[in-house]
Amino acid sequence: MQGEMVEIGESSESGSGNFSSQLMKGGGFGEESCSIKPMASFSGGGSRNSSPIGRHGSRNTSPSGRTGSRNTSPCRQKVIKTKPRGLDEETLATFSKASHPDVQMEDNIWAMLPEDLLNEILARIPPFMIFRLRSVCKRWNLILQDSSFLKFHSQVPSHGPCLLTFWKNSQTPQCSVYSLPLKTWYRIPFTFLPPWAFWLVGSSGGLVCFSGHDGLTFKTLVCNPLTQAWRTLPSMHYNQQRQLIMVVDRKDRSFKVIATSDIYGDKSLPTEVYDSKLNSWSLHPMMPAVNLCSSKMAFCDSRLYLETLSPLGLIMYRLDAGYWEHIAAKFPRSLLDGYLVAGTQKRLFLVGRIGLYSTLQSMRIWELDHTKIQWVEISRMPSRHFRALLRLSAERFECFGQDSLICFTSWNQGKGLLYDVDKKIWSWIAGCALQSYNSQLCFYEPRFDASIY
Repeated sequence: MQGEMVEIGESSESGSGNFSSQLMKGGGFGEESCSIKPMASFSGGGSRNSSPIGRHGSRNTSPSGRTGSRNTSPCRQKVIKTKPRGLDEETLATFSKASHPDVQMEDNIWAMLPEDLLNEILARIPPFMIFRLRSVCKRWNLILQDSSFLKFHSQVPSHGPCLLTFWKNSQTPQCSVYSLPLKTWYRIPFTFLPPWAFWLVGSSGGLVCFSGHDGLTFKTLVCNPLTQAWRTLPSMHYNQQRQLIMVVDRKDRSFKVIATSDIYGDKSLPTEVYDSKLNSWSLHPMMPAVNLCSSKMAFCDSRLYLETLSPLGLIMYRLDAGYWEHIAAKFPRSLLDGYLVAGTQKRLFLVGRIGLYSTLQSMRIWELDHTKIQWVEISRMPSRHFRALLRLSAERFECFGQDSLICFTSWNQGKGLLYDVDKKIWSWIAGCALQSYNSQLCFYEPRFDASIY
């Protein structure tokens, strides 16, 4: 199933669109979904499922021809629990809801709403819908600059996690966002960015960070894709291409960018940290002389983690205390490649392939036991998912995470797979996760109130 792409920069064709039809529009999780835990069956007590999706073949309504029919007598009632094949719990719940006719509202009702009530209603609409609603009238077109709307928007629950894909097509920045709650792809115009040679660093709290060259010097750029606001950060003390990671503190309404060694492994550079409240970089202790496994970093509980080969284990930087520390957490045996993924509540995960031969390889997930300083296996990717994602033993893949979600992407197959650590569910991403061979992905939380300052 291919997820439908929606251009959020386009204006809606009519002034009073049907919100409910837009929210339910779009594809679902594609191809296949499975759970390590058995899924709860739905009870059919008292009502039969008349949905075409829930029927397999034709239904024989003859009393004598039905096999396993229900006895509807009051004294003895048998409940048959059924589940349509190929649908996950979320899809089942969607189709099992009773359908209600659309409620028509008069257009002048919106004009009579108080300003605060209107802003609160609009703040609860999915962020990607706001772009289409801005064409309704001039009042709604200026909604993004309204301080009252931003106040309500900051107080409502988050839209939920999204996947942001960034690539360049003929030197023009392109961006697509996949909304996990709405199961729909949205194309975000990225022409507001300068025509530099830059690449995606990551995203946090509604902001997206890039780094690159403007032709002369190394630049770090921060933007909010929804508001189309961006700015370049001041130059570092040692201004050259570095390994960067950005973290946002929503309570403090600020963000930090941490720069470690350069991408070529030069350890002679001191660690630098940018603070948006001070609008400057500060020098921190230099990273110890270690051999890094990869340039991938994970930030968890005010700590920055990197994998090291010599000495074997992890190296951690405490941002609050300002010092580096080695953690002797040995990697699992026969680990081919590993990615560190930060979760919620101080959870740190290690994701990688195990096995020397292609027929024996498997993808596994471990969690760091901070007390025993060792990796504990918590899950394995089903073999059919592993074969579909990586058909070759040396095929390249990327892995990144946010909170309880871990995303796997295959460069050659152009597929994306999600794993929910808490629910223990594997789900394919509808549509193409990689738009081109040089696509870069990260999790993204759409927020209008995320400030670049």
